[in-house]
Amino acid sequence: MQFINIDTWKRKEHFNFFYRFDCPQYNICANLDVTRFLSFVKKHEQSFYYSMIYAVTKTTNQIENFKYRIREGKVVLHDKLHPSFTDLSSSDDLFKMITVSMEDDFFRFVHTAKEVATKQEAYFPLEQFVGRDDFVYLTCIPWISFTHMSHAVSINRDDAVPRISWGKYFTDGEKVLLPFSVQVHHALVDGAHVGRYYHQLQELLDEMH
Repeated sequence: MQFINIDTWKRKEHFNFFYRFDCPQYNICANLDVTRFLSFVKKHEQSFYYSMIYAVTKTTNQIENFKYRIREGKVVLHDKLHPSFTDLSSSDDLFKMITVSMEDDFFRFVHTAKEVATKQEAYFPLEQFVGRDDFVYLTCIPWISFTHMSHAVSINRDDAVPRISWGKYFTDGEKVLLPFSVQVHHALVDGAHVGRYYHQLQELLDEMH
């Protein structure tokens, strides 16, 4: 992790402009083509959800702007982000917040994510979040092919952790499409960066087949 000198930062004007907003987060939704990726997941008998968490987090780590965070008005850049995701309990309709370390190996990551989610009993183990913001928050709404998505946020200018979510995939001709939502802090991330994110994630999903 490194601190950014805002006075010499190329985003200085953009940061100062959007940091003044009461709620500087914004959201973009679009469909991803998961035709090849879904085939890959089924071929290897893996969980689509945990597989998406891997792909989403890996791509997030490739975009520098997604790794910036704000701490009391100062900007830091993390070396690596880790997924913190919702997981529905098998015994009721309440979800748990699961946090795991990001690993480069796909199969090892999916195995670890499933294992941690299965063993964890606490819904919100807040002690895992103390002093940390090197996360990306992830969730899935697998019952709805949504066209828009928003997340609960505190009115806090320093809340800069991206919220990424996806819905129920659906067929469109010969393609399988997935509603996908990205919510970010505008002082750190512009539309060009979100567009780059979608492009690189789509490339990764196409490559995993």
